[in-house]
Amino acid sequence: MTTKYELAQVNVGRLKAPLDSPLIKDFVDNLDRINALAEASPGFIWRLKGYGDNATDLSPYEDPLIIPNMSVWKDVAHLGAFVYRSGHVQIMRRRAEWFEHMENFQALWWVPAGHRPTVEEAKAKLELIAEKGPTAEAFTFWSPFPAPDAETSVEPVLDRCA
Repeated sequence: MTTKYELAQVNVGRLKAPLDSPLIKDFVDNLDRINALAEASPGFIWRLKGYGDNATDLSPYEDPLIIPNMSVWKDVAHLGAFVYRSGHVQIMRRRAEWFEHMENFQALWWVPAGHRPTVEEAKAKLELIAEKGPTAEAFTFWSPFPAPDAETSVEPVLDRCA
């Protein structure tokens, strides 16, 4: 069965230093490789890009150290496989080197097939989770909701990067 929905995701992080700082160099040096890995992964559909073929030059918040990452995937299982079971995980394990801890940094939500979410839409989904916790309108890997037209539930992605 073909679904009429795709999975949008956003995650944001607050850098410990500006992108041109030596402290952030390894993160910046791996962006192209990780983005190419995402694009080659099963279930990948789209990702947010700015001028540098990534989203680091976009400033959705007043704080220029908060950077977004947003993409669209076939479903939760495909996104989870990329995030936690591909070469992406080695970079995620190092996130504390480059990013400050944030309580509310991720949101997943279903969008009509072909829709490409805006940064403002993503910010609203993050705010919704902060206010209400996971709901069918915005959720996390650990508390997922099925697509509106799904006939089965969705399993949580319980992997961790450690």
